[in-house]
Amino acid sequence: MDALLLARIQFAFTVGFHFLFPAMTLGTTLAILISETLYLVKKEEVYKKITDFLARLLGLIFVMGTATGITMEFSFGMNWSGYSRVVGDVFGPLLAAEAVIAFFLEAVFIGVLIFAREKVSPRVYWLSALLVFIGGHLSAFWILAANSWMQTPAGFQIDGTGRIILSSFREALFNSSTMVRFFHTVMASWMTCAIMIAGIAAYYVRKGRQGQTAKIMLKIGIILFALTPLIQLSTGHLHAIQVIDTQPEKAAALEGLFETTRGAPLYIAGYVDEQNEKTRGLYVPRLLSFLYNFDLHSEIKGLKEFPRETWPPVNLVFQTYHIMVGVGVFAIFMGLFGAFLLVTNRLYTAKKYLFVLPFMIPLPHLAHETGWISAEVGRQPWIIYKLMKTADAISPVVSAGQILASLITFFVIYLLLLIMFIFLFLKIVKKGPTA
Repeated sequence: MDALLLARIQFAFTVGFHFLFPAMTLGTTLAILISETLYLVKKEEVYKKITDFLARLLGLIFVMGTATGITMEFSFGMNWSGYSRVVGDVFGPLLAAEAVIAFFLEAVFIGVLIFAREKVSPRVYWLSALLVFIGGHLSAFWILAANSWMQTPAGFQIDGTGRIILSSFREALFNSSTMVRFFHTVMASWMTCAIMIAGIAAYYVRKGRQGQTAKIMLKIGIILFALTPLIQLSTGHLHAIQVIDTQPEKAAALEGLFETTRGAPLYIAGYVDEQNEKTRGLYVPRLLSFLYNFDLHSEIKGLKEFPRETWPPVNLVFQTYHIMVGVGVFAIFMGLFGAFLLVTNRLYTAKKYLFVLPFMIPLPHLAHETGWISAEVGRQPWIIYKLMKTADAISPVVSAGQILASLITFFVIYLLLLIMFIFLFLKIVKKGPTA
């Protein structure tokens, strides 16, 4: 394998592993804010126990996210120096703003949540929960704005040396995909945490552990589980429309569409034969066109509208996208079924449903990872859409052997970190909210 492919694999691996933890962070801060608000209003100890339990989990998740996030910063300079030289003027301010404005706010007040429960007043503790929630979401916003700029660049000029210069910070920050990608990613994190809380609480209830605390925790989790996948469906729909409008090659790859079509079908599942330029599988006629603008005959551009050398790996993008969508549809069904059990007073005795919930905890992470693969691979061969190709962004002085050695090192270290995280996560869960 050449240096370019190895560098892409290394960055995909480190980013994919890192994203496991921000995906849990945002939703956990929401659940903490909800439980602490209920404690402040109702003065019932059960909500305090839930907050403290989730704060312990958040501390572990936050540390892992911080440790694995640092690696990505160094990757830009080591493996992607061509990228850093060209876009440092744009990318640098966005990442710096994330650290100064958001990360430190979140980090400071997480310390209050974990260590200062008995040292501050209930109102100050609630304020800390609010600031952690705000800080976490601000951090996600800045990171997603930077990534969105790579997808739909705006607010820039190109100087005589080929460097991309920031001309409008506001336009770069609020480029055409920032907000829809932000809300889509945030809702995915909220859904991840909802399933995590529901799964943990379902385990407690089924085993007869943690008493009323487990039941209330399960109720909070199920309510979030019922709502967040439905909201995520709407944000996903808006995001799909944005991709069709601004990145038509990616949109065509997501749906395996080669020919520009009026009344384009929507594939439920299938396989893309790239060599023969055919997609085979189960589909609903005209549904893609209808979902785009509620017109059964609207036109969707196919891949043949664009030079073949600008096509991404179509089948990989198609499959990962449909896995993400499939997990989302399953989550909608399970969340609504849980809500039905809750309102009919059968949730706490639904043994089969409670048994399944803990095994659903990894599924949102599968949706996250496949969703990001489809988004990032779907942009290829561009590292910055229509401005810079990935092949031009790699560091010329780093050899394939050096990248391979670092990739193996990262794999070993991250495997150890994952084992440690699972061990500590299960240890906290085993002790439970009443510990």
